[in-house]
Amino acid sequence: MEQLAAWLTGSETIEFREGPVPQPGPGELLLSVGAAVTCGTDVKVYRRGGHPRMLEVPSPFGHEMAGTIIGLGEGIDGWREGERIVVSNSASCGSCDFCRRGDENLCADLLYLNGAFARYLLVPARFVDRGVYRIPDELDFSVAALGEPLACVLHGIGKLAPQPGEGGALFGAGPIGLLFTAVLSAGGVELVVADPNESRLELARKLGAADTLLVERGGSGADRARSLGPGPPGFDFSIDATGVSEGWHDALAAVRPGGRVSLFGGCAPGTAIQLDPHRLHYDELTVMGAYHHRPEDFRAALALLAEGSFDSGLLLSLERPLEELSQALDDMIARRAVKVVIRPQPGV
Repeated sequence: MEQLAAWLTGSETIEFREGPVPQPGPGELLLSVGAAVTCGTDVKVYRRGGHPRMLEVPSPFGHEMAGTIIGLGEGIDGWREGERIVVSNSASCGSCDFCRRGDENLCADLLYLNGAFARYLLVPARFVDRGVYRIPDELDFSVAALGEPLACVLHGIGKLAPQPGEGGALFGAGPIGLLFTAVLSAGGVELVVADPNESRLELARKLGAADTLLVERGGSGADRARSLGPGPPGFDFSIDATGVSEGWHDALAAVRPGGRVSLFGGCAPGTAIQLDPHRLHYDELTVMGAYHHRPEDFRAALALLAEGSFDSGLLLSLERPLEELSQALDDMIARRAVKVVIRPQPGV
């Protein structure tokens, strides 16, 4: 066995590094990566050459993965070689104020794990303790790897607390937006999805969107979207899944009095937007951020995927070998794929 791992070394620059397979130390385990999946965050990190929290280049790359345990370090109880697992891309300390109150995503010492785009991944001890989950035999590794983004979505939905029968608007039908669409629609929420790409809107309709709206990239879609709301003009809630300031403006403008706004998409550092204090106050708007996920979100996501309550295959557009990672990210950038499954093992 030999290691082959993708490292991000700069903006749109990936280097493949070969070497011996790493060996697990005390408390660690070794994962044979069965599937890693690309995501919108990977695209942002790839294009920007880093992430303000998750990684600094040069760094191993990728964070949505599942596979098989093939090695255990000393002192590990409760796991065995051959078990199929998914690994979270973060692990909280479990002892700070945030962790004690159940906000592990805000942990004062949150560690991140990158390196999914590799044949083998060494899982550190804290992740073994707090971020490894068994998956059933019938769940393909590629579907199990969706546990990470779905956990983020479930965390966002939990904060937003939409109710069956409410009407919501979602801006951005990328991978995250489509997961929001699938979960909310399955829960009986009427969702209007706005995006500048018709093929993404078609997927949103297949995943249960009540209506869709084709908007111009970088332009305002809020005025047109409001007319599709339950009325008076506007929605009970809105979600930004674009991660750009125009999407945030649209989400804020789309709700009616008493509305709730989830600014879910993470903007680039230094981004600034203007708020209307008059409307925020007199319309009693609730504006919230939603970042990352907690262990309870991850467990709920895996249970949802195992139930098969929505067609996850609609999100997994293509498969490519590890050596074609750059092409996979280009597929996403060009909107030829929603998410791409990377199969790191030769011959798989």
